[in-house]
Amino acid sequence: MGLHLHLHLLQAQLLVSILLIFVSRSVSTQSNFQIAKPNCRDHCGNVSIPFPFGTREGCYLDETFLVTCNETHYDPPKPFLGDSNIDITSISLKGQMRVMQFIAEDCYSRDGTRVSNNEPWIIMPDGFTVSNTANKFFVIGCDTEAYVSGSLYNRKYQTGCSSTCNDEDDLVEGSCFGLGCCQMSIPKQAWEVEVKLRSFNNFTNVSYFNNCSYGFLTEESGFTFSASSLSDLRNVEELPMVVDWAVGERTCDEARNDISSYACKSEKSECYEPDNGYGYRCRCQKGYEGNPYLEDGCKDIDECKDQTLHNCAKQCNNTPGGFNCVCPKGYHGDGKKDGRGCIRGQSLVFKVATGISLGITLIVLAIWGLCSWNQTEPNEEESESLLSGKMNAFAIANGEGSSTAIGYDSMRDHIILPMGGGR
Repeated sequence: MGLHLHLHLLQAQLLVSILLIFVSRSVSTQSNFQIAKPNCRDHCGNVSIPFPFGTREGCYLDETFLVTCNETHYDPPKPFLGDSNIDITSISLKGQMRVMQFIAEDCYSRDGTRVSNNEPWIIMPDGFTVSNTANKFFVIGCDTEAYVSGSLYNRKYQTGCSSTCNDEDDLVEGSCFGLGCCQMSIPKQAWEVEVKLRSFNNFTNVSYFNNCSYGFLTEESGFTFSASSLSDLRNVEELPMVVDWAVGERTCDEARNDISSYACKSEKSECYEPDNGYGYRCRCQKGYEGNPYLEDGCKDIDECKDQTLHNCAKQCNNTPGGFNCVCPKGYHGDGKKDGRGCIRGQSLVFKVATGISLGITLIVLAIWGLCSWNQTEPNEEESESLLSGKMNAFAIANGEGSSTAIGYDSMRDHIILPMGGGR
């Protein structure tokens, strides 16, 4: 009994060891490229900090990309942009950053007295703009008008919408077209945003089911309106907003002229210009992944290790920046699942080539045979001499004529004549 128990324990230990190895390999595979400069912090709490961002001097591209990691007041630590109160929740090397932004609130009592109101605003540093494609401006309430105003790079702007309803039954789940909810886009290149709310009748007509309005700029995919939003948002202070970022204010052509400050450091990187804002961004070339802002930061993707990255039917061979599909011995085709795949047996091309080769061989042999026949065929004089020789030889062999031995020896006619004539 003790022996069996010991064996079970050994098996369990072995299984745990195998699982640990598998997990460690999985983790190392997921983070197979460097995101920060050497000896620099690449995380603050649960948020990755990729270069050109950094938490101290020497770890960021310039002070625009300084991230302050607050470990004193938060557990886990929270990253903030520079010295501001802009709370960062994620940073993408594709040129986007998610931050938490306060929402505007305007609430009234049953008698129409305002009990709370705020007008949140945000100002982005140079190189950062509020994403006009990922975000929408939402206004929630049944007695509400809201405005979002701010600054573009060289001018001011203001836009807004109204949201009203007479009864809770007017609200439609998921619909945000004016009944309790309205939404709209914001212009490009906005770097300063402020939200203001006001009520038409201080909610006196709808106070039995709604007495607050809300306005906020948030990631469109992260918010869906419902009837409960009228009350649920009372307990919400912040919502996520997407910010676009780029390097400097120069174009790619202008930036390349100054190699010392050019941010696309990896040999396999390329420069492109964003649709929103100024400056430029860097990305790894097709077939590579990693951090294009670091030297040797873009690494080759081994597409053959991930079934979702290649379309090979049988065998995948990784190449720098791509891959090739091949068929094993005994198969033919292009090797692609969405192509001809790999078919067992000789290919049509091989069969045709073999047939042509065999035909050429037969033709050559036929020509060689004809040439050989022409070389051994006697001419007219040789034929007469041969005929005369055969007749003389026949006569001598039968005892007619002299005793001189006359004959013809060839590959086709070989006659041995007796000496002395006659029998």
